[in-house]
Amino acid sequence: MAHAIWSGAINFGLVSIPVRLVTAVRTNDLSFHMLHGKDKGRIHNERVCDHCHKNVEWADLVKGYELDDGKYVIMEDKDFEAARPELTKSIDIEQFVDSSEVDPRMYETPYYLEPEKKGMHAYGVLREALEKSGKIGIARIVLRTREHLAALKPYGTALVLELMHFEGELIPAEDVDVPTKKDKVSPGEMKAAMMLIGAMAGTFEPKEYTDTYRQTMLKTLQDKAKGKKIVAQKKAAPAEEQSLDDIAAALQRSLAARSKKAKPAVEKPKTRRTTART
Repeated sequence: MAHAIWSGAINFGLVSIPVRLVTAVRTNDLSFHMLHGKDKGRIHNERVCDHCHKNVEWADLVKGYELDDGKYVIMEDKDFEAARPELTKSIDIEQFVDSSEVDPRMYETPYYLEPEKKGMHAYGVLREALEKSGKIGIARIVLRTREHLAALKPYGTALVLELMHFEGELIPAEDVDVPTKKDKVSPGEMKAAMMLIGAMAGTFEPKEYTDTYRQTMLKTLQDKAKGKKIVAQKKAAPAEEQSLDDIAAALQRSLAARSKKAKPAVEKPKTRRTTART
């Protein structure tokens, strides 16, 4: 059973459902340490002052925020305490909205909401009501001393709480150098693009996509631990860079190459052996 990182209640209207927050994703990153190549000793980061160039103990450190003029505002524990949101044990739903109204860039980290036994029925009512209405709940929750915006969604038999970015954290698309909608796409280019999309269309199967880098790295680590010689895999030759002057032609070549690859081999008819009569 997954470990709960928070416990409290979902609150909406006069309804309160006791729940636990359980992580819905896991991190599979491999962790490496920096070692001294000579004797395999661990290397540790040192805290060095760039003024006096001396090592500084943890007890002598303070937190400072740099202002635009380069000066620092020193913050003490009491200052952080004054600004810290109240530690509540509730997920307060403030609004129910259509999921299509929420910018998908706002979603950050999902968690499962697991009900306490006494809240099982109310949990089921909320889940079914959200499914039937097509709505999601927009809520606030305080986790690890920070307030988060969050979305409450039904997922199968569970309710998922997805932490969200605040709108001010999103970078506007206008800040990215991309073609404008005024750049016209020719009918030929659109036809070729749609044909290629159609040829590559399929049903998304998450199990077909695995972390091949992690699998290869784990095998390399296991082989090296056993003293096996590590031989680098042959790298595929880089694809020849194609000119994008004629995008329609490039799309057509892609479609032709895909059709050729997908075409099943035609089995040659077997030649019948004839026996000469005497």
